[in-house]
Amino acid sequence: MRRSGKQRKAELQLKRAVKRGDVAPPEAQPRRKNFRRPPKLGHSLDARLLADDASRAARKLQSQFVKLDPNFLEITKHLAATLPLIRPIPADACLLGVDHAHSSNDLVIDQLSVPRRPKWKYTMSKDDVDANEQGYFRRWMTQTDAIVERWHNQNNQPVASGTDLGSADSSIPDTVVQNKMPCPPTHFERNLEVWRQLWRVTEISQILLCLLDSRCPPLHFPSSLESYLASRKAKVILVLTKVDIAGPERAEAWTAYLQKRHPGLPIVQVEAYQQKVGEQGRPVYESHLPLPFRERLINAMRQVHEEMLIPPERVRSDEAKLKCWNPPVKRDIDWNGLLYAHGKKVGSIIGGAAMPKGKGKEYTTDDAQEPEQEGSDNEGQLEWQEPEFLTVGLIGQPNVGKSSLLNALFGIHKVRASRTPGKTKHFQTLFWTPDVRLVDCPGLVMPAFTPMDTQVLCGILPISRVSAIPFCIHQIGQLLPLETILDLTHPSANGEPVEDKRTWRDGKQPSLKDNKTHWTATEIMTSYANKKGWVTAKAGRPDIHRAGNAILRLVAEGKIAWAFWPPGTDLTTVGSSGGNGIWLTRDADQHAQELDDDDGGGSGDETDEVESPDEGNDEDDDEVGNPTSEEGEHEDADFKSVTVGRFGVLAMDD
Repeated sequence: MRRSGKQRKAELQLKRAVKRGDVAPPEAQPRRKNFRRPPKLGHSLDARLLADDASRAARKLQSQFVKLDPNFLEITKHLAATLPLIRPIPADACLLGVDHAHSSNDLVIDQLSVPRRPKWKYTMSKDDVDANEQGYFRRWMTQTDAIVERWHNQNNQPVASGTDLGSADSSIPDTVVQNKMPCPPTHFERNLEVWRQLWRVTEISQILLCLLDSRCPPLHFPSSLESYLASRKAKVILVLTKVDIAGPERAEAWTAYLQKRHPGLPIVQVEAYQQKVGEQGRPVYESHLPLPFRERLINAMRQVHEEMLIPPERVRSDEAKLKCWNPPVKRDIDWNGLLYAHGKKVGSIIGGAAMPKGKGKEYTTDDAQEPEQEGSDNEGQLEWQEPEFLTVGLIGQPNVGKSSLLNALFGIHKVRASRTPGKTKHFQTLFWTPDVRLVDCPGLVMPAFTPMDTQVLCGILPISRVSAIPFCIHQIGQLLPLETILDLTHPSANGEPVEDKRTWRDGKQPSLKDNKTHWTATEIMTSYANKKGWVTAKAGRPDIHRAGNAILRLVAEGKIAWAFWPPGTDLTTVGSSGGNGIWLTRDADQHAQELDDDDGGGSGDETDEVESPDEGNDEDDDEVGNPTSEEGEHEDADFKSVTVGRFGVLAMDD
């Protein structure tokens, strides 16, 4: 019960009197027990316990990343306010850098790897397996952190020592002012539970669909993931998603580039939306896989399945092994049923994800060996039981469209998709047809030497957990003309020019300054905050932190369309001109209308309001590595289809 002011004053006077010894201390009252409200109607205690267990399980599968150095945040914040953006943007900015496209550096790029499940046996207990995996993962983390730190130190410019960067900007010495931003760190998944989801999906899957964003496919298929998939016995198919955003020309160029880089892997393009007329005649889009893309995907799966029915060379060379060899997959698949699958049973959730295996056999598995994944040519094994269905797994980094592709294949929303990267927490197993089941794996940030700002651009990292907002705006502003896209007015144009009333001797008057407007990242955020009317609560200054957060969301959600060209592309043939960078101007008018309609700062219904640091808010609260409430939701098995704006379907990813 809340006490009044008079009661609190009387208690304070009594306390002082007891301290002086004027009054005897009052008798100690028994401590009141904690009172728990009775459950509401329809909410039992068991239901609360189940909800608590589900919440703890969701936190257990929360993605974890390393925190940024506070000195890095202060340096980049200062440089974002002083370094002008290059205008016009160079014409070759639309080409993906060679360092990002493939590992050509002699540094230690090839040493990065994906953690692989250590050896285990069916006779081992759960605690033994867990302790073994925990120990291996700690060693892998130590090794990977050392490699990444060495890469970061070699690529980063030295910063003047002995400088207090926590003071005001005016006190920062000129010695720390650089002509370019420092090299940012890179992030990768640091939670063992999330990696276990990938291990399980790759173990039970016979065909793996590796989804790549067609706007920058090499960034989603690093060498660490490539080497990991090469060690698996499942067949891999590369699927280019979001083709409608990148456009057919770029998609074909990236397909040719990937075929040259990975000649043995099939490559398929997909787009997962259909346009309908909504209210007031505005176009709306919902999950749908057009028939031509569905046919290409199913034909690629059929070809891979036929290859798996052929015995390997080592078996064909031995007649004894050839007689007892059996394929590791189901022989007969109704491919026409996949092409025209529809109805309520499509996408039905099934139970355990155990992989069919032979009887009476003790198996030992490691990162490159699953229980009899290759056929029954082992001696002493009982009769092999053919798998009941073909298992197809969907893997990839966050925000590439795994859950959206599943919904498009089923024709109905069966798995939860979101604009927030990392929404899928646990792998989900669903039937496509009685012969084929699909497994949706959570998105994992793979170990790679990809800078943090590029990861934010691609939507791999959740925007609400990124603290280096000014740095990311500066780096993205080097590739996108944000001031043109957002139709911003330079902050200096809001005030009247000050008349120079000084007098000069003959020949001493300085030349007139260049009236050309130069933009910085801070000025872009300030101008956007002024345009939206966002000000801080106490000081009333433009809330640049909220504005930067909103701009990054517009880029990550696809409301600002962008795409790279493959390295080595002839700029004259693609018609690229300087000034636009990676911005796609073909739908600029429609995008501008979407930006005007987006009065929530580009955050949609998933946005976490982020207060400005000027209001005493600690930036580390939104630092990468701290969980947020927007990622604690659980996947629903079945819910109604909804419509979203353009590119919203393909932006609503895992």
